[in-house]
Amino acid sequence: MSIAPVSRSLYLSAALLGAALVPSLALATPLDDRREPLTVGAQWANEPRAGDLQLEAQAQIDIEDENDPLEGLNRGIFEFNRVVDGIILKPAAQIYRGVLPQEAQDGVRNFLRNLRSPIILLNNLLQGDMQAAGNTIGRFLLNSTAGLGGVLDLAGERGLPYRGEDFGQTFAVWGIGDGPYLMLPILGPSNLRDTTGIVAEWLTDPVNIALDNNDLEYLIYVRAGLTGIDARARSLDVLDELERTSLDYYAAIRSLYRQQRANDIRNSRPSDDEGRPNLTRAQAALPDDVVSFRPSR
Repeated sequence: MSIAPVSRSLYLSAALLGAALVPSLALATPLDDRREPLTVGAQWANEPRAGDLQLEAQAQIDIEDENDPLEGLNRGIFEFNRVVDGIILKPAAQIYRGVLPQEAQDGVRNFLRNLRSPIILLNNLLQGDMQAAGNTIGRFLLNSTAGLGGVLDLAGERGLPYRGEDFGQTFAVWGIGDGPYLMLPILGPSNLRDTTGIVAEWLTDPVNIALDNNDLEYLIYVRAGLTGIDARARSLDVLDELERTSLDYYAAIRSLYRQQRANDIRNSRPSDDEGRPNLTRAQAALPDDVVSFRPSR
């Protein structure tokens, strides 16, 4: 059955609902492509705290090229997103974290990541990264079988780490500039290139398309909602403290978004900006799906 316009609208609505359940103040994708994400619990004692990052963040804000011509509008949307987060997402994330043990939360996240494998593989190929494509295929085959549909990340334990990719990264590899900074309603921080990438993923994600074609649209909502709640639950403490200690929370999030996206695009290879103040430690303290939302991440 082909995807009718009405079904496509439902699909997009599901993506937006999921985005509402992702901290629109925070950023999406793949820091722990290269390292394990921060988990709630004892590990907090070993992670940088947001208060320690305040001076670094402010230095970065002061020197970076803002490229934010719509800052007035963006700040208004940012405040709206904070209200949405406070009313919907944060309470849901607190309940989720309080009810589910960490092992169960990890299983949910592993399962959702496994569902992204086709999109990740497509972007690996579009970037001409055959090694990463092989890694993605190997992870999907092992985790989908022995890993109980992806609930267990057996591939990661065997030297095949998770590496998320998306169309925004692919466009950057193709040489397309990021464009002006944007704060999207519900979806959070982005730019023109990454916003185009979100639309491209919505149009091509085979999992959601299959669900839509088989009259299982409600599972798109379930998937999007779980993605958002899990991501928010993993960032509760660090975002709260970052907000409390930031001189300008909007500007701090903007800087963090830009640096994490740059890190994603170069797959954690060192940048040419040696010695420049940065938010690398803040990035390490945030889970990979917390800086910007990708509908099916």
